[in-house]
Formats: sequence, C-alpha cells, structure tokens
Amino acid sequence: MSADGDAERDTGPVCDDLSSRQAALEMSAEEFRATGRQLVDQIADFLQSLPSRPVNPNESVAELAALLPDTSLPQDGAPAGEILEQTASMLFDHSLFNGHPDFMAYVTSSAAPIGALGDLLASAVNPNVGAWSLSPMATEIEKQTVEWIREAVGCSQGYGGLLVSGGTMANFVGFLAARKAKANWDIRSKGARGGERAMRLYASKETHTWVQKAADLFGLGTDAISWVAVDDQQKMDLVDLEEKIAKDREAGHQPFLVVASAGTVSTGAVDPLQAIAKICEADDLWFHVDGAYGAFAAMLPEASADLQALARADSIALDPHKWLYTPLEAGCVLVRDAQFLVDAFSFHPDYYLFEDEDEAVGDEVSEPSGQGAINYYEYGLQNSRGFRALKVWLAWRQAGRKGYIRMIRDDIALARALADKLAQQAEIELFTQNLSITTFRYLPSRLPAGLSAEDRDEWLNELNRDLLKQLQSGGGAYLSNAVIDRTFVLRACIVNFRTTLREIEKLPQRVVEIGRGML
Repeated sequence: MSADGDAERDTGPVCDDLSSRQAALEMSAEEFRATGRQLVDQIADFLQSLPSRPVNPNESVAELAALLPDTSLPQDGAPAGEILEQTASMLFDHSLFNGHPDFMAYVTSSAAPIGALGDLLASAVNPNVGAWSLSPMATEIEKQTVEWIREAVGCSQGYGGLLVSGGTMANFVGFLAARKAKANWDIRSKGARGGERAMRLYASKETHTWVQKAADLFGLGTDAISWVAVDDQQKMDLVDLEEKIAKDREAGHQPFLVVASAGTVSTGAVDPLQAIAKICEADDLWFHVDGAYGAFAAMLPEASADLQALARADSIALDPHKWLYTPLEAGCVLVRDAQFLVDAFSFHPDYYLFEDEDEAVGDEVSEPSGQGAINYYEYGLQNSRGFRALKVWLAWRQAGRKGYIRMIRDDIALARALADKLAQQAEIELFTQNLSITTFRYLPSRLPAGLSAEDRDEWLNELNRDLLKQLQSGGGAYLSNAVIDRTFVLRACIVNFRTTLREIEKLPQRVVEIGRGML
C-alpha cells in the first residue's frame, strides 16, 4: 500500500535504457509499409464496390454498439495491422456512404480519393499550421490554396483568409470580423454591449442556423437578428430588408451586418447579391455571403450575375468539403482585407515566441497582404491548427479549374434532369430547382375524402415524412427534406461526382412505388 492508503498501481516496466526506448505506438518502416499497403488495398476495394453496396445499412444503435470490442479500456496493445483491418471492415460494412452514387441528401460531397491520401500525408508530417515557424511549407501551401479559392470565385487580389473546419466556423469568422470592423467602440475590451447603441444584423429565414449560434455565442443575443422575409422563390425580400434597416436606425440601434446566401440549405436559392451589395454600400453595412454550398458555382462561365457579385462581399464563407469534393473537414473564409482578421483575432502573449520569422522573411512577419510570413493563429479562432489545406490543394492540382467546372456543371445538369423526370410523374409535385438541389413531394392521385384544406396539408406532410423514412432505410437511395411554406418536401441535393443519369432515372419511380405501397 502507498502512504496515502491507495493500492499501488502497476505502471508497467520502464525502459532500462532511455537512449533506445521502444514506444508502444512506434512502427518500423517495414511494418508501416506492410500495414499501409494492406489498408490501401482494402480502401481501393471498398471504393470499387460502392455502387453495389446499400447506401445505408439501416442498423440500430444496439446493433452497431455490439460490434465494438466487448471490453473496458484496453490494458495491453494489439498489432496495428490487425486493428486496422478489423476497423476498416467495420466502417465499410456499417456506414452511411455519402460517396455512394445514390446519396443525394445533405450537402456533403463524395470525397476525392486524392484528398484521403492527402490527409494521410498531412498526418504523417503533422504540422501545426498556427504559426509559420511551426509549419513553413504547410503555411505556404495553405496561403496558395486560399489564393486559388479567391481566384476561382472571382474575388480580386487582396482578399485573404484561411481554412477552417466547415461552413459554421467560416461564417463565425466573417461574423466576428464584421463585429470588430463596424463597432464604433473598443469591442474587444468593452464587449458587445459596450456601445451606446445595440448592434443589429439582417438575415432571411432561409439562413443556416449558424447565425443564431453566432449572435448567441458572441455577445449580441439572438434578439439582435432582424429576420427578413423571402419572396416566392425563397430569396431575400429587398423591400423588407431596407424597411427593417431604416426602422432600426430610427429606433436608435446600430445596423452593422447583412447576411446573404449563395445557395440556401433548403432549396439552393441565391439571394439577389448584386442589389444587397448596393444596399450595404449605401448604408455602410458589412456584406457577408454564406456561400458554404453554392459559392463555387461562381466558377462556371454561365454563372448568374448574382453569383458573380460574390466579388463585392466583405466576407464569404465557402466549404471545399461541399462542392470541391474534399474529405471532411475543410471550410474556408475569405475577407476583403486580411487586416480585418488580424484586428479581430490577434493577441501576442509573452509565450508566443515566433521572432525567428524575422530572420526568414525580413520585416514582413504576419503581413496581412500575404507577401510575407503568415501566422494563421492571428487570422481565426484556433491557435493549434491541422493541415486541412493539403487535401484541397492536391485536388485543385489533380482536377484543375476545368475539371471542377465540368463536375459542378454535371451535378447541376443532373439535378435539372431529375426535375424534368419528376415533372413527368402524375403522382409527384415538383416544388423548386436551384443549382444542384431539387425539391418535390409525393402527391397521390386520390386523397382521403372529407379532409379540410388544413387537414389535407398535414396528411400530405405526414405521408411524405413516412415516405422519406422508408426511402432512407431501404438502402437504395438516400434523400433529405426541406420545409417550404410549411410544406414538407423531399430534397435531392447532388454534390456527388459518382452520381450519374442512371441513379436519376430510377429515383422518381422508386418514390412512387413506396408511396403507393404506403397507401
């Protein structure tokens, strides 16, 4: 027994010679090669087999939990190759596959294989892309990746940014840059309530829920959001926007931010970005575009004037893990001038000693113009940062701008082809088609007699909810849903380079067959 009465713990043998220690996690070069080849072979076979697998295994929590090792925390280790082989089989046989050709649900794309290899390479080097001196090559690759994204969506030179985990975090960064830039007091020391007037922001009801999280978490409160109406195409109503801005000014508030969408979550609608940019410029408001889904469609030569207006935004959120087909996680934020990011996020505690960059790049340390060394901890919320940019950068190099244009154009063409096929079905009602999102519902030829209009709508909503559950659990196709003016609709979103016309052509009949079977 130890002096304090606790039983002495067996900590295992200590290496007698620490000059030649053998760590439990180390692998020899030979073992790593053999294990890596085995895993790559399994992954290659899995990717080849995807079309023949069910898109969703439809298993319960209990069934999946039973597959895990039936032990407490392991006390002794096991061979790496054996563990990886077992784990790969578990994932390949018991996952929902967003890379499956029949996956048309959420805006989570099929992942580029080169991105998976890029994650392996990034993890092997394991740079901390928070400071240039900790990750010189990785930082330069991220800087170039941001530049390529800026160029792809048509923004002018001078825009800066960084890679983040996804759309929510990218929008958070834009929000915080706007909050700092437009507050007329020292918001960093006094806080969001330190000014004489309450800050107000404007977003439509179709905006992703990140905006509520941001208002809540960053000190404004959700009451600071002024919800703008949408028109019959689910786009922001400009008249309502201007009226709400004027009303808030008259009430003594401080309007500071308008959040527009380049591809809403529900229907893929693109707000009138050109007109919103004019309003923001006239009223001295920060113009932020949530383009997490749709911004990369601005690459297309036929992109609408509103998508081309991304170049007028003060900040833009984009998601490479959506329409650049990058493995999760990979988001990006662009800001008109990177100095806004430094102003919002940079602190220099004594324990951050990165002066060695002076010797490497002269006096341009943390230069917002991007010509010198960048310390990315000054650009966003994270200090320690993984090498997310590598998989995005590699895919750009493999596909090129032309390859991406073809893939995005194909996704849009398939969504339009689906809308055409659905319109030919007497028992399907088509609702919207924007970008690569098509929404519709099953509408049987005969409805129950005696229903009021309100009861009829709710009956159809319930019918389509149940239909979606059966469709998802059947393993043959996987869609999601949207709610448009209180109507529950099925939603097909195609950001999948494996989806073809074959999957599109069989979907409408499958929906009708399930619907008829339920009736």
